[in-house]
Amino acid sequence: MSAFLTYLLNGLAVGCAIALIASGLVAIHRVTGVVNFAQGTFAVVAGLCTSSLLGLGVPHGVSEAAAVLLAGVAGLLTGLAAIGRPGTTPLSSLIITLGVGVLAYAVEIVLWGDQPRSAPGLAGSVTIAGARIQTQHLLVIAVTAATFVLLALFFGRTYLGKALTACASNPYAARVVGIDTRRMGLLAFALGGLLGGLAGVLITPLRPISFDTDVTLIVNAFAAAVFGALTRPVVALGGALLLGVAETMAAGYGYGSHQLEVALGLMLVVMIVQASRRSAIHEEAV
Repeated sequence: MSAFLTYLLNGLAVGCAIALIASGLVAIHRVTGVVNFAQGTFAVVAGLCTSSLLGLGVPHGVSEAAAVLLAGVAGLLTGLAAIGRPGTTPLSSLIITLGVGVLAYAVEIVLWGDQPRSAPGLAGSVTIAGARIQTQHLLVIAVTAATFVLLALFFGRTYLGKALTACASNPYAARVVGIDTRRMGLLAFALGGLLGGLAGVLITPLRPISFDTDVTLIVNAFAAAVFGALTRPVVALGGALLLGVAETMAAGYGYGSHQLEVALGLMLVVMIVQASRRSAIHEEAV
């Protein structure tokens, strides 16, 4: 039982990191209609940057904050490349984000090499109901919970948040009332970069990061975001937690080499059931 609880809590922490990346995907897609496949790159850049800064003697807190801000800048630059030119279609923007991800591989290899890097996190562990969990896992869960609360306040209480929501709900009406939808799109990319960077600095102490780690991150995050139809961050959070727990359970019970396949297979089943229910509801309404 203690092993099960350990896997469950560790899985929730992994799922929280996935949820931060997925929420960035959702924020960008809601405002711009673009699926940003460079989202995992922001986490990798922040993780590698944190490792380098800590290695240079920069204290904790400053290193992580600088890395997250760098990821936010990377998100903004990606937005400029993807949607900066008026008239760029969402499909063209998607392809541009793929190109940005490939370009990032080359830059990361030049700056950090091709070997995995890690960074020290919170030391120690705590015991909860007989299950031992690293303090860093609890930090990931706590920071993610606080981030989603802040996001809810940002979108519900601030002018910028309401402007982003307006662009997501009705871009034409937003333009009519004077909201610059292109600027809001760039802001969404920057926000996506910050969220991805936050995920990166949180998971780097838990698992080594290398230039190609973004593949696993974006696959998981995209699955979670699709679970929320790329529009509902809270539902994406639920999907990410399900993914994280499924992966950790698979690894803990001897299926480590197939943990991604097990988790994504589970998500596929859930999404098929969801689609079937939506079809049934639509037919009843008709």
